[in-house]
Amino acid sequence: MGFVEVLSKLFGNKSQRDLREIMPYVDKVKAVYPEIRSLDNDALRERTEQLKKRLADAVAADKQRIAELKASVEQIEIEKREKVYREVDKLEKDIADTYEKVLLEILPEAFAIVKDTARRFAENETIEVTATDFDRNLAATRDFVHIDGDKAVYQNHWMAGGNEITWDMVHYDVQL
Repeated sequence: MGFVEVLSKLFGNKSQRDLREIMPYVDKVKAVYPEIRSLDNDALRERTEQLKKRLADAVAADKQRIAELKASVEQIEIEKREKVYREVDKLEKDIADTYEKVLLEILPEAFAIVKDTARRFAENETIEVTATDFDRNLAATRDFVHIDGDKAVYQNHWMAGGNEITWDMVHYDVQL
């Protein structure tokens, strides 16, 4: 048995290490999935908006501070601007770190939403939701969604490159 084989037996191969690393996330997705699956279409959309708001709220104060610093930089003496730009750089790094932290926290729920949305499109030819401005704008430029009164109706098929494509995939746990 060679050196590489011994190391592989001790530590596992790359695929095994990757699986060990992601399995806790897969387990968390599986745990939240039944709750997500029980939501109606509008509640599922609302859950997505809640995740987006949580992410935006987490960095709002730092983004506001950056905007204030950038607005005031023109009134500051040239010698002191470098200090302001360093603070902006630090805040931008803090924002990136916060994004990473919050995204890891919401990842299981977000993946469960993706998985169930895919399931809904695979099982239904159309998905009906309460229309928003986003839906109305999308319906004006895309043929896979149309507005019917106060409802937006999404189809699970569309034209791409002259061919009709039908959504027929539900993500496997390992794809998440």
